[in-house]
Parts: sequence; structure tokens; C-alpha cells
Amino acid sequence: MPPPWRRPAAAAAALGVIGLALRVWLTIAHAPPTNSDEATMGLAALHIWRGEDFPAYFYGQDYMGTIEAYLAAPLVGLLGPTPLALRLPTLALYAAFLPLMYALAKRAYSPWLGVATVGFLAFGADRIVKNQLIAGGGYPETAPMVAALLLGVLVLAKSPTPRPWLTGGMGLLTGLILWNHWLPLPYLAAAGVILLVHRRRALWPALAGLLVGISPLIWHDLHAKLSNRSFAIFWHLQTTGGHPPLGDRLYGGGILGVPLGMGMCAPSSCPRWTLWWAPVYAALLVVAVVLAYRDARSVERTVRLVLPLAALLTIASYAHSPAAAETPIESARYLSCLLISTPAWLDPLRRAAGTRWALPAGVPVAAGAALGVFATVTLFLHAPVYSEMRAQQKAVLGRLAELDSTRVYADYWTCDWIAYETGEKRICAVLDDHAMARGFNRYAPYWDEVVGVPNVVYLAPIGSPLDGTLSAALTGVPVRTVANYHVFGPAANALRS
Repeated sequence: MPPPWRRPAAAAAALGVIGLALRVWLTIAHAPPTNSDEATMGLAALHIWRGEDFPAYFYGQDYMGTIEAYLAAPLVGLLGPTPLALRLPTLALYAAFLPLMYALAKRAYSPWLGVATVGFLAFGADRIVKNQLIAGGGYPETAPMVAALLLGVLVLAKSPTPRPWLTGGMGLLTGLILWNHWLPLPYLAAAGVILLVHRRRALWPALAGLLVGISPLIWHDLHAKLSNRSFAIFWHLQTTGGHPPLGDRLYGGGILGVPLGMGMCAPSSCPRWTLWWAPVYAALLVVAVVLAYRDARSVERTVRLVLPLAALLTIASYAHSPAAAETPIESARYLSCLLISTPAWLDPLRRAAGTRWALPAGVPVAAGAALGVFATVTLFLHAPVYSEMRAQQKAVLGRLAELDSTRVYADYWTCDWIAYETGEKRICAVLDDHAMARGFNRYAPYWDEVVGVPNVVYLAPIGSPLDGTLSAALTGVPVRTVANYHVFGPAANALRS
């Protein structure tokens, strides 16, 4: 028997343990720190655990399902309303993603390409780790669910006999993905193509499972007004926003977005010398399509054909959106599904091994690995900054406890983590940054709870627009500095109805 490092499954497992260990360490170090989007999902989990509410969608919007909240609800009940209770399920989802991707790459390509896939996915760039760990909705669960779907469809298409339970399960998983997020539509289309080409008779059990999985969406749409139904929301998101120049969208969505979305960049920045990866990646995907098209007809060939096409379609869709030009750093999360196509761009390099193209093919492999190491190391070095941000959040919570303040006004990125981490003992309502008026409160009942009490505390990050608004409006109110916040009051409620 060969030594463990020469056995693909053992090598993949070792690389997977490294990737998981890195993310466990980051979770312990509170890197990245929690935010109000994650806390909003936490509030949904808290309400589910208490039996107070069973939301189909993220509070404050009629899209993006709450799978993360339902997964976290038992842990919130067991561990209390903490970021850890939300991130243990996301860690488990990442741990499941790696063997799913290994199995998919092994079956569709080769065992050692599966090892290379896991090795690449073990890297931990800032954007990638945020997508995988922060329970803010739509991202940590999407990649493993889609990988499981593609693997299941591949197994089903290769099976010599009908497997209705597996077929129905794949339909159920598809429905859950559609309820949760429409971001992976190109990959769902890829799974559909595999079934249509190789197992057309399996569509009826799959459709039955699909209806069950998508039932939260159907139930919501049956009870929502027309403008709040899923298809209307999806169309609205696609047709609204600014109209940045095409060049800006192509740059933000393709040249800058690809290395960001694939984990080649430092926290919140992408040096120009890393941008070469975008055209190389696109070229590898095109080559992968050509090579797969020339292969002999088989189920594996279909998988090898649709995976790079799904990645190219994902990039094109993202580059079409205004977000690619207007907020390219943060919006690169919309490219999180590209990780599912990792075997696709690695395949042309694998095929070049042992040919006269072996040496040129080794260059992007080595350079891509170097970028992954660079991005992982920069996040490791940045972790103390995130830990300090978390310490500041805890200091704010401690000060509110000292003041015994149960009703608070603050900005959007502060409010919900105060409410969640105090188990709603302290309710926070969001103020508009530029006026003493109602801001965007994802959980709408909080505004009425705060505006109706006589005395409140006001919070604002130092130097923020809200800090200036409160300083001008609350003259004579005592102000304290806690961590990176100004704490105004307790004082009379300036918005009391």
C-alpha cells in the first residue's frame, strides 16, 4: 500500500483539515467580526428557537431564504445569542463542501485533480472566508448545496437503474437552493442539462421534490402582494440601480471581481499585480469548454462542459450589474459560486502535464498557488485588527449594561448586533445617518418599541455621519467615549411620539 501522501483521498483529507483548522482559528479570533447583517440572521434564529416567528426570508426584504437561521436556532438555544452559535453551522457547511468537491472532481475528472481542488479551496482569503463564515444569508450554504446537487445528479446519471428517491432528493435540494438564493442559477441550469441529456425520465420525481423544496417561496408569494413576490423582487433587482459605463462594469466585474471572488486578494483591496489572474482564468475556462466538447460523449464529459460554462455565465451576469462598478470590493461576494468550478479551470493544466505544454501550464498553477498563499497570509496578519474590532463591540455592550439602557438608537451596522447579543434585552432602532428620523430597520417592530419610551441612549461611531447629526441635535446631552463610539445620554427621546 502506498504511503498516505501518495493516496489521493488521504492527501485531500489532509489539505481539508488544514483549511478547516484555519477557519476554526479565525472563528476563535473573531475574524472577521460579526455585523448587523449576521445579527439579523441571528435574530431570526432566536425567534425560531423561541417559537415567536418562522420567517421564510431575511428580515427587511422579500428574498434570500433563512436556512442559516433554521440551522443555527438549536445552537442559539443551547449556547445563547452569540456569533459562535451562528458560525458553528457555517463551519460545518465548509467542512462538508470540501469532500463534496473532492468527490465531484474525482468522478468527473480524476482523483488527483480532486486533491488539487481541495488544496485550492483550503486557502483562506478575506473575501472567501467572509463568504464562508459570516452567517449573513445566502453564501455559506450555497456552495456546498450546489456541489451536493451536481454530485448527486452525476451519480444519478451514471446509475444503470432508476433511483427515484435520489432523484426526488435532488429535486428537493434544487427547490431549497431556489428558495434560499437565485445566485447559483447558472449552476442549477448545469444540473438540469445533465439530467436532460442523460436521465430524462427522472424529471418527474425531481419536479415533485422541487415543489417540496421551494414550498417556502410558494407560501410566501401566495400571501405577499404582487410587488413583494419573488419574481417581482428578482426583476426589480436586475433592472434598478445606476447605469455605470460598460468599461467600469467590465473592469469591476471581470478584471477586479474575479481575483477578489476567487480569493487572490488582501483584505478589502486587490493589488494591481494580482489582476493578471482574471484574463488567465477566463482563458482557462474557454480552453476547458473546448477540451470537454472534443471529448467522447459521456456523463463526465457533460459535467466537464457545463462547469466552465456556468462560471463564465456567472461572471457575465455579475459584470452586467451596476454593483460590479459601484461597489466592486464588497460585491465580489456575488462571485462566490465560482469556487464550484475550480476543477474546470484546473483540468486544462492537468491535461497539459506530460506534454510539451507541461512547463507553460505549470506557471499559472504555481502563480495561482502563490496568490492563494499571499491572500491567506495577509488575512492572518490582519486578524488582530478584526479581533480589536470585536473587543470594541464587547466594550459597547458592557457600557450599555452599566447604564442599564434597554432602548437605544444607533446606525444600521450597530443596531442588530446589540439586539441579538443581548437576547433582545436591549432593543435598538436605526436612525437615519443625516436626520433625526427613522432609518432602515430590518426588523420593523424595533422602531415602535424604541420610539415609544421616554428615555433612551444614542450611539454613533466616532466621525460617522450619524455622529455629526447627533452632536448637532443633542446639545447639552452628556457624551461619553467608549471604544470607537460616542455614547449620548441617557437622555429624553427626541423622537418620542
